[in-house]
Formats: sequence, structure tokens, C-alpha cells
Amino acid sequence: MGDQGTITEFYEQDHDRSDELFKTFQRLKRSDVPKAKEAFKEFKFGLQRHIVWEEDLLFPLWEEKTGMSEDGPTFAMRAEHRRIGQQLEAIHGKVANQNPDSDQEEQALLNLLGSHNMKEERVLYPAIDQLTSAEERETVFRNMKNIPEERYKLCCGQH
Repeated sequence: MGDQGTITEFYEQDHDRSDELFKTFQRLKRSDVPKAKEAFKEFKFGLQRHIVWEEDLLFPLWEEKTGMSEDGPTFAMRAEHRRIGQQLEAIHGKVANQNPDSDQEEQALLNLLGSHNMKEERVLYPAIDQLTSAEERETVFRNMKNIPEERYKLCCGQH
């Protein structure tokens, strides 16, 4: 994890990995329910882990470096994370009941993630890379590994 170099590279790759899992879920949800469910579970846990990484490590680092919290981008990003979480749970409820009719919720989630990820990839991550040293980024990567799984391997909205 620590050999990634920049925050931007690593987090963009994690976005891409999540996107592929979600596409697998969408492709299989009406034809191979067990595989679709597995892809969704991996997607859900991965997205929740990504959010924990950002909120526990990246956002506080940004706020410390810039002095921006209440009026800065991380405040808005946290609010978007809550909305993303709500859509994730709405889809999860349908997956748990083996109900494939989650197209509307999926589209809402994809719309949220599309604009959210773009803001992070084009603005926030590059800014964090600019503001931090290689050592600080290494510390972030090291700390990401130390976050316990129970922080993000949550099912059914448990927080």
C-alpha cells in the first residue's frame, strides 16, 4: 500500500476497483444472484473502507494543513459521504432480500459517486499531494493499514 507514491494515484485506483465491483454486481444481479451478492458485499465494504480512510486520515490532514474545516471542501465531502451511505444501504436492503429491482437506487448512487469522485480526483487529492511531503503520505498509507476491519466491514447500517 505504501508504494503508491501519491494520494491521488492510490485513491483513484481504489475508486476504479470499486467501480468494477459495482459493474459486476449490476451485470450479474438478475442472472447469478450469489456472485452478484458477493460483488456487492465486496463493493460495499470497499467503499465504506474508502470513506473511513478519508474521514479518519485524509480529511483531518487537509484540515490541519489548510485550517479549513467547517467552511472547506471536507465539510461538504462528509455530507456527501452520508448521502452515499444512504443509497448504499437502500441497495443493500434489496440485495439482502434478493430483489433485483434496485435500478433507481443504483442510478442515484452512481450519480452521487460520479460527481463526488470527480471533485476528489481533480481537486482534493491533488491538493493534499501538493500540501504534504512523501513522509506524510507514507504515514497516511501506513495508518490506512492499521484501521481495524470492524470500522468498515459493516452490514445493514451499523455504525
